[in-house]
Amino acid sequence: MKLNKLSTVLAASALLATSSAMAWESEDGAWSTSANVALSSEYVWRGVGQSASDPAISGGMDVGHSSGLYAGVWASNVDFGSDASVEVDYYAGFGGDFGDSGVSYDLGGLYYDYPSEDALDFFELYGSLSYSFLTAGIAYTADAEDEALEDSIYYSLGGDYAIGRFTVAAGLGHYDYDDDNAYEDYTNWYVGASTELAGFGLDVTYHDTDLDGSDTDAFVFTISKSM
Repeated sequence: MKLNKLSTVLAASALLATSSAMAWESEDGAWSTSANVALSSEYVWRGVGQSASDPAISGGMDVGHSSGLYAGVWASNVDFGSDASVEVDYYAGFGGDFGDSGVSYDLGGLYYDYPSEDALDFFELYGSLSYSFLTAGIAYTADAEDEALEDSIYYSLGGDYAIGRFTVAAGLGHYDYDDDNAYEDYTNWYVGASTELAGFGLDVTYHDTDLDGSDTDAFVFTISKSM
């Protein structure tokens, strides 16, 4: 389904207005589910626009266990000027803490699925460590329909810090492609702020990269709702 600006805004408005609670927890507290929906002025991933500077509606559902196991699905409209119009991500992983050290970890796998254009599909293994307000992560492309993308690595370092009603966030990432003849390595960065108002999340973030010959900088405004 191809979404233009008007249909994207209308669809998101209907979903964001939904007040039905989606969260659930088992009687023993071992299992829980949650859902989220968001409307953004643009879909930006690792510093690169994915929706041709048009608005994007996204949403996901998660299930988690008290042991640290989790799984979920997330989707958004995309526009690459090709047949691809929707991205659906499937992921599963395990997270927890290293005792009382204050250090937490997250390990898992994520499959990026583009139903209308299978040639874009790929699978990543990811891991991260967090301490206080900082998180360092790495993602490895273990398999891809485009073989030139395989064995590529994305490194990231980011943090967020609460100041009153607002949370400020900033981060830096670097994409190291295994096949430099097919893809250009690049570094991206972002800085933003978020808050909550009337039960909705509000976020504004500036994104940019060092890609040559590309105007990739963008301010992205997002309104979201967790359920």
